[in-house]
Amino acid sequence: MTNAFHGIQEFYNYTGFANATLGHILMILIGIIFIYLGIKFDYEPLLLIPIGAGVIIGNIPFVAGNQTGIYETGSVLNYLYFGVVKGVYPPLIFLGIGAMTDFSSLIANPKLMLLGAAAQIGVFATFLGALYLGFALPEAGAIGIIGGADGPTAIFLSSKLANGINILPDGTTVKNLIGPIAIAAYSYMALVPVIQPPIMRLLISKEDRKIRMKPPRAVTQKEKMIFPVVALLLTTFISPSALPLLGMLFFGNLLKESGRTERLADTARTKLIDIVTILLGVTVGASTQADIFITKDSMMIFGLGAISFVIATMGGLLFAKLMNLFLKGDNRINPLIGASGVSAVPDSARVVHAEGLKADPNNYLLMHAMAPNVSGVIGSAIAAGILLSFLA
Repeated sequence: MTNAFHGIQEFYNYTGFANATLGHILMILIGIIFIYLGIKFDYEPLLLIPIGAGVIIGNIPFVAGNQTGIYETGSVLNYLYFGVVKGVYPPLIFLGIGAMTDFSSLIANPKLMLLGAAAQIGVFATFLGALYLGFALPEAGAIGIIGGADGPTAIFLSSKLANGINILPDGTTVKNLIGPIAIAAYSYMALVPVIQPPIMRLLISKEDRKIRMKPPRAVTQKEKMIFPVVALLLTTFISPSALPLLGMLFFGNLLKESGRTERLADTARTKLIDIVTILLGVTVGASTQADIFITKDSMMIFGLGAISFVIATMGGLLFAKLMNLFLKGDNRINPLIGASGVSAVPDSARVVHAEGLKADPNNYLLMHAMAPNVSGVIGSAIAAGILLSFLA
């Protein structure tokens, strides 16, 4: 009986019940909330459901040393997490995005690219805020990219700057902030339909929300084929450090528009991006182990992320109003489309379209909003490359 009781006690010591802490329970609840938001409200379910499941997986209590946790060398999760730590997954995501993106609206109205650039003010405002809160320069740079509302770019940059490996000039090691930065970026991407509409209604009058833009001109197939090559050369010469992201983005778009590689384009925008999204979501979620994730730094990152998203949205909206001071007649733009300058593709464009319809049921802004939306993706990648060049 004594041996049996001892055996039961040993078994209990290895269970999650014996090793659970309040932090584990809290993170598991957060994972359940992510899944609930994805299913109930359709908030980026392709992201929130894998991330939520990953949060739960990463916070099941276990006994250290058995190659179970995502941070334990040799564990299965640790091998899958390699794609996050080394920045492998984000370029593959960009390949799929390029293969599914139509740049026609941007080609037809290039001046709307300025709105995507204006929204990047959120990146540099967050960077300065992180410095003020005491983060080191590389850490602040990685945190700043949350302002672009671009999850893959945030993961890519944090894997290079805030990876827990690089050594600072004073001899200390940078903090590993990949998990908090990725969760913050994807959380605010999913909450675009909640965060942006109140800001739009606050800054843009109902009269301006009713502005109808003239239909974009027809773009030829030749222009569509030339664009990814020209854009690749131009953007990567400006920001060579962003080559893994921008190179894959425009390569994917070339596969789509060339007319000769439809099989490859279809694989990139369906099977490949789906597989990478699953691996990325689950491993990023699993990286939120309570003992590593629940820190003062994580809370500050989430706060900075919320502020940066608001600033980015405001920057796009106000710059659109500024542009209208120099545009006349039917060349004026609806200022709402400035909000789509953040990189949450295509959700922010859809939100702009929905707000436009509320002001005027016959005003269709989706195609116009896609121009600053896709330029925001390009802009955030360029911003990441610039930060990486200066801070790596």
